[in-house]
Amino acid sequence: MDIETLAAYDQQAASYARDWREQDAPSDMYALLKQYFAPGLTADIGCGAGRDTAWLLENGFQAIGVDVSQGLLDEAQAVYPGITFQQASLPELNGVERGIYQNVLCETVIMHLEPASIGEAVSSLIALLLPGGTLYLSWRVTEQASLRDKSGRLYSAFERQLVTVPASGQCEVIFEEDVISASSGKRIQRLIFRKRRHRV
Repeated sequence: MDIETLAAYDQQAASYARDWREQDAPSDMYALLKQYFAPGLTADIGCGAGRDTAWLLENGFQAIGVDVSQGLLDEAQAVYPGITFQQASLPELNGVERGIYQNVLCETVIMHLEPASIGEAVSSLIALLLPGGTLYLSWRVTEQASLRDKSGRLYSAFERQLVTVPASGQCEVIFEEDVISASSGKRIQRLIFRKRRHRV
C-alpha cells in the first residue's frame, strides 16, 4: 500500500469512519452482491471502518474484514465488536489464507496502489477464492494522470487492462459497468469475476 495513503487513513481514521457511516448506503453495490455472491465465507478486502463487512453478515454471508490501516480497523472493531477484522496489505495480502473464500469484495481500494502493483494485487485477490468463487472489484476512475488529494491519498490513473489481463487465465468477467457510485457520487469502474474451476 502507498505509504502516504496509509498515513492519511491512520492519522484521520475517526474522521474517515464517520464520513463513511454518514454517506448514503451503496445500494447499487449491495444489489449486485445479492445477485452475484453465493452463500459462504466472504472476505471484505480494504474494509475500512467495517460498514460493508457488517452488511455482508447481516445478509447471510460469513464475512471477515481485512484492511492495512490499524486506525481504521480500530474504528471498525469499536462499532462492530462481534466481527472478525484482520490487518493485511495489498498487493501481497500476507497472512490472509488462500483458496478458502466463496466471495471476495474489494470496493474502491486498488486505485490507492501504484499502477505497477495492481496486477499483483489482482492475482492475490483471485488466489483467495475457491474454484467457482466470485470477486467483486471496483476502483475510483482517475483520468489522465495519477494524483493525490489534500490528505495525501494516492489516486492512480490506469487502464482496465491492468486489472483484466492478470485475471484472464483464471477468471471470466460476468459483469462490468462504469458508473457514478450511489454512495460516494464518484465515477467508479466495477468488474465481477467468476473464478474458473479449471485454468485455461
